[in-house]
Amino acid sequence: MNGSRLAGLASSFTNAPGNLPAFLDFQAFWSYVAGQLSTSLASTPQCSLRTGTETEFPLTTFADLGLSQKVLSAVTDAGYTIPTPIQAGAIPHALQRRDICGIAQTGTGKTASFVLPMLTLLEKGRARARMPRTLILEPTRELAAQVAENFDKYGKNHKLNVALLIGGVSFEDQDRKLERGADVLICTPGRLLDHCERGKLLMTGVEILVIDEADRMLDMGFIPDIERIAKMIPFTRQTLFFSATMPPEIQKLADRFLQNPERIEVAKPSSTAKTVTQRLIASHNKDYEKRAVLRDLIKSQDDLKNGIIFCNRKKDVADLFRSLERHGFSVGALHGDMDQRSRTTMLANFKDNKITLLVASDVAARGLDIPDVSHVFNFDVPIHAEDYVHRIGRTGRAGRSGAAFTIVTKSDTKYLDAIEKLINEKIEWHSGDLSALPAPMESHDNERGGRKGRDRDKDRGRGRRNDSARGDSSHKVDTKSVDNQIEAAEEAIVEARVENVRPERKADRKPQNNGGNRNARPNPANDDNRERRRYRDHDDGPTPVGFGDDIPAFMLIVANAVKA
Repeated sequence: MNGSRLAGLASSFTNAPGNLPAFLDFQAFWSYVAGQLSTSLASTPQCSLRTGTETEFPLTTFADLGLSQKVLSAVTDAGYTIPTPIQAGAIPHALQRRDICGIAQTGTGKTASFVLPMLTLLEKGRARARMPRTLILEPTRELAAQVAENFDKYGKNHKLNVALLIGGVSFEDQDRKLERGADVLICTPGRLLDHCERGKLLMTGVEILVIDEADRMLDMGFIPDIERIAKMIPFTRQTLFFSATMPPEIQKLADRFLQNPERIEVAKPSSTAKTVTQRLIASHNKDYEKRAVLRDLIKSQDDLKNGIIFCNRKKDVADLFRSLERHGFSVGALHGDMDQRSRTTMLANFKDNKITLLVASDVAARGLDIPDVSHVFNFDVPIHAEDYVHRIGRTGRAGRSGAAFTIVTKSDTKYLDAIEKLINEKIEWHSGDLSALPAPMESHDNERGGRKGRDRDKDRGRGRRNDSARGDSSHKVDTKSVDNQIEAAEEAIVEARVENVRPERKADRKPQNNGGNRNARPNPANDDNRERRRYRDHDDGPTPVGFGDDIPAFMLIVANAVKA
């Protein structure tokens, strides 16, 4: 509440009958105060905010939050005038240097909730070499880079040095930034500790510590790293926690890093945005069956602008990417094993609409601000229920509408129950639940079974493929069935090639007898075509490369339980 409203309220008190001292009945006094407050606040449109103490803060614009003129100018140039509830609640307390635990749905502006007050507080003072003034910890490289972009956007009127310390980038470039002095240090925990161990950083000057996506930071195994970092920073620091979810077990850990925090909740914890339409898609358990369901689902979406497809494992990301690319989709991949340059390029291509679909692991689900994503597809049901909230939060951001589809198999029911319990909401099925699934196609099982029988079933698999290639022109084959058979056949071909490696090697080997020619040059030890009389029954694999002719004998021997 600003000063003009207080003055107006005070004048109304002085005009009350009998004046203020005449109120001897305290119940009547507070009833009168409540009536005057209601009349005063109802006359002005305002942003209502609910915190953990159920307090209402009538804040209307960014100018009411106490930000500096430089920050307000940058915010106005960015096109924002009205703060989101999490911003309206967190910024005033951050400016008062209070510890904050902020919980809000993804896409509600949590990043600006700590970027804007930090810019205001950093206007006083200057950084020293290798001694950062503030520290922001992020769980992923992409999220750290996104926060750095926010500082560039809102700090254009400031002359602050922002250093980004993430993996996949040269240490030398980062060292040069640290030598100039960093007002803001944005990093992942691993790279920060690497610099500290190399003696390139002193953390004794950190005034503000921000842990973004706090639940994930603590839940992903970063607890020991964060504890080490917290011990390097003065205990008088200000600590800010922000996340979309905060389970009780994670809250206990977070309380160890916060001192008398102001808890701000602008929505029920672990809730999903109402602008996202959520649906479940039933499927059989096989990967190629799930891929067929996903392809049909994507093709049926008339309003698909772009979409993110989430997988639980990095291997599944690569497999699904190759499958979709083979079927003609505009698709890219993003997971943790990619080098930083490839990850940055792929993410930029998706943001610039150069590719339509992005197959990703949960590395892309945490806090990334990719505007106007129309669809999210969960190829796998997330094992951790909290990850579901972050995944579907990539769509329906900033009030836009979005759609989220999750492919569910019979083995995923326990994970689905955990998700529905967390969000306290039953998710509708798109076109029938698991009980309405048709029987799995016989041809798929036969193809898969052919791989287990090795040589015996390999010939059967070839016969089936030849029969399917010849086909009967009188039968109409469903397109979906053909796609699945092709994919299963390709996998069987790969297996057949592996089985053929051993006969081919034996056929290529020729008997050698160099005993009669002493001048003949002996074959090098890493020549796979060499006849190894002693070990030919034991070593059918490639020999180690890099030892030349001096390969230790034990590296050429493969353990054999039964010796002829």
